Amino acid sequence: MKNRLLFILKSREGHWGYGSRESGLSNSVRFIVDMLNSNGIEAQSVEVSDNNSIDREVTSYRPTHVIIEAFWVVPDKFDVLKTLHPQVQWIVRDHSETPFLANEGIAFGWTVDYLSRGVEVMCNAPRAVSDMAVVAMGCGLDPSGITYGPNVYPVPRLCDIKPHARQRGVVNIGCFGAVRPLKNHMTQAIAAIAFAESIGMVLRFHINATRVEGQGSPVLKNLRELFARSDHQLVEHGWMPHAEFLSVLSDIDILMQVSFTETFNIVAADAMAMSVPVLVSSELPWIGHYAHRNPTDAADMAQGLYSIWNENEHERLARLLKQRRDMEVYCARSSATWRRRFSGGFRLAGMAEQDMANA
Repeated sequence: MKNRLLFILKSREGHWGYGSRESGLSNSVRFIVDMLNSNGIEAQSVEVSDNNSIDREVTSYRPTHVIIEAFWVVPDKFDVLKTLHPQVQWIVRDHSETPFLANEGIAFGWTVDYLSRGVEVMCNAPRAVSDMAVVAMGCGLDPSGITYGPNVYPVPRLCDIKPHARQRGVVNIGCFGAVRPLKNHMTQAIAAIAFAESIGMVLRFHINATRVEGQGSPVLKNLRELFARSDHQLVEHGWMPHAEFLSVLSDIDILMQVSFTETFNIVAADAMAMSVPVLVSSELPWIGHYAHRNPTDAADMAQGLYSIWNENEHERLARLLKQRRDMEVYCARSSATWRRRFSGGFRLAGMAEQDMANA
């Protein structure tokens, strides 16, 4: 039987201050669906309002596999769904590492409850696979129910790299994404100010201010109060559709994502696609050490910004090429992981170790 994959997300329309249904999660799913279809694997994604809408979508599409994106379906619901659709392999996909999930009060209990019902838990990062396998074994469950399903990204052609012109007297640093403590906005802001002071320019520090999560409100308050008292500027953007965000990136000189924990980071991938140099932590799995800085050391980050800023034209182009090639390699391996799993007929869970070894 040929595999048909249905990805199901929970609708978040209007939740972050705009009418579009787009989110980082929905974009990441769209990229995977497009990749699967381009490789001859039939896939589709839908958004639903709640648990009770899942049956309708599954009945309509008749998939072999249903992938629930993130932890939002209560475990008991699968008792009903598995009875209604006994031929479907049910999967819940985890997009976070343990430090982030530790702030989600339901994640680990629900993981155990999913596995005990025969629902596969697919993680998008190898360390998350390892951690969740320990959770399974510690609770007397088979760890083969923990599998690997990494992110992909539509990488533009190398010939499309177009370095941006800089504005006179101003440096634009982007630090986008939901405001959360583990995103490390404050230390990055201090690093960006130190860098701007060292080159004698006004800093415009760009953030998303309408999506605040996981006790991020004090972080946003501190950012606003710091910049209100400084000679530099905090530029607050709303959460926006993907195409609009890419347009905003065209005015950014350097993107910072020096986070404490990440599994992929679409914001940095978007910057790569828009020919913006990125400065990140070693948590990002797809980019080389040349872009890494210590997330607890503002001085180290500032030095990284200074190094990027002072690159000559040849060095700047070489960095942008490295970023794009790094992403190409990562996505080729990720795509191969999905193809190995789903390009043939129906296959049950239990291949996480093989998938990660081949990735």
